[in-house]
Amino acid sequence: MTIRVLLADDQALIRAGFKMIIDAEPGMEVAGEAGDGREAVTLAHTNRVDVVLMDIRMPHMDGIEATRLICDDQNLAGVRVLVLTTFDNDDNVVLCLQAGASGFLGKNVAPADLVNAIRVVAAGEALLSPKATRGLVSRFVEQARTPSAPRMPELDLVTDRESEILVLVAHGLSNDDIARRLHLSPLTVKTHVNRTMIKLNARDRAQLVVIAYRNALLHPGDALP
Repeated sequence: MTIRVLLADDQALIRAGFKMIIDAEPGMEVAGEAGDGREAVTLAHTNRVDVVLMDIRMPHMDGIEATRLICDDQNLAGVRVLVLTTFDNDDNVVLCLQAGASGFLGKNVAPADLVNAIRVVAAGEALLSPKATRGLVSRFVEQARTPSAPRMPELDLVTDRESEILVLVAHGLSNDDIARRLHLSPLTVKTHVNRTMIKLNARDRAQLVVIAYRNALLHPGDALP
């Protein structure tokens, strides 16, 4: 199955570079190019894309709002957004993650890493391995959460084992890492993660990280349990 990618960036030169890399990769193709967020939302609907490479700063509609519109649309439930940024410490990246993005990449990413990232998010996973992602998420949600913020009631549906795994996901551990730590099979861990996402209405692991921090299941700087 070919992964169809939409490029959303207001710089034609950047789109051309990414297009050359993606179109040269077997099983992957550029299905459209957008110069602003509004056009990205439109093409996500009309071009049957799987992954959107989304720039943040664009005219008419920025990448944050475009990401929110795509990720909130039930007709685009299978579309994943991968944010492109020039700055690893860009707080706007976290706003995109909260809007539903599955991760982020620097625009200076190596071709092999770009291709791998697209495959990861197309498979429904989140691109959480860079330490910068976890740092950004934890810093933002710690600032946003107040002592009186209500606890997410759906967390009552999560079992103790699922809660334990949720915390480890929020620490950035992969299914294999969690499996080794808890002496479970990776398939069992994946099942728990999937059930937790369903219960908490999370699109992917990136959303689980945000939920865990915002509901004080862990705090920035917490050590692994």
